[in-house]
Amino acid sequence: MNKDWMNDETLSHIERRKLDFLHTLVIESASLKQKELLPFFLSLAKRGQSENIQFSKEEIRLISDVIKKNSSDADKAKIDKILNIAQK
Repeated sequence: MNKDWMNDETLSHIERRKLDFLHTLVIESASLKQKELLPFFLSLAKRGQSENIQFSKEEIRLISDVIKKNSSDADKAKIDKILNIAQK
């Protein structure tokens, strides 16, 4: 996935460091199997805390909507799965 989604005008009010962090999440999680996702997200949560990165529910919704615009059905399903795991 390239970084074009990060330049969408809808996301202009979100800090660039948050978008960079999220892009890293997407790239690093792309090859993980389902059983590897939870440990990955726990590690990512700790990294986010150490870098003081937090997303509001609105930011998460906007970002996922933008990413889904240019995603395949399989990628959309992965995004939904990630969001469902993150919300638990």
